[in-house]
Amino acid sequence: MYNPWLIAVALNTALMAIAFLLPKKLLTLAGYANAWLLGVMVWGTLGWPAYVTTLFYFLVGSAVTKVGMAKKEAYGIAEARGGIRGPGNVWGSALSGSVCALGVWALSLLPAEASGIAARWLPILALGFVASFSTKLSDTTATEIGKAYGQRTFLITTLQPVPRGTEGAVSLEGTLAGIVGSVALAVVAWACGLISLTGVGICAIAAFLATTVESIIGATLEEKLDWLTHDFVNIINTAVGAAIAIGLGLFWLAG
Repeated sequence: MYNPWLIAVALNTALMAIAFLLPKKLLTLAGYANAWLLGVMVWGTLGWPAYVTTLFYFLVGSAVTKVGMAKKEAYGIAEARGGIRGPGNVWGSALSGSVCALGVWALSLLPAEASGIAARWLPILALGFVASFSTKLSDTTATEIGKAYGQRTFLITTLQPVPRGTEGAVSLEGTLAGIVGSVALAVVAWACGLISLTGVGICAIAAFLATTVESIIGATLEEKLDWLTHDFVNIINTAVGAAIAIGLGLFWLAG
């Protein structure tokens, strides 16, 4: 009998072992352990389409972090540890999506008489899952490309010119890259059958709005509140993206 959880454990154990043995590390040791847990949960709840979508986020997000690394290091605005992620990065990026995925799993446990509720909410929560990662990839891509290639950067709240890497700064190059990143991830999810074509547009809208909110938080609050860490801001960012997508999905898709 097909058991997605056993497959998830076996697959993620094999992949994490291979990734850990490679000379080029993308995660810390604790990061790999937490990524294993995330991978098992994603495959066990939403199956291979969500797993492929999450893997796409991780690979592209790690790749764009390396873009222009020498230039970003020279300016002192490169990611810590050379872009190698830890557990905070894993859950800062994936906590909101994980809540949506666990919601899908909980719905699958409902009795047959509640099938109407499941049928209404399963695609909506799947959309929220994709939108959370679409939002995070938009944020990561916009930030890293903006740091490397942004010609003019402005503080989002005042539109005053600021140095690259300033919290809350935006650039045309970074903004366009972020839109491309969000759409690319949503298209992958659509190609895997996780969301509809309309869902791709919803994810793009949600990602753009949520990333704008994240920039405003960065410009106004992040450096003033000690408890508002970068990982926590990422959780807020992805939660806003998922919430917007769920709201739009209920309006457009669920009727």
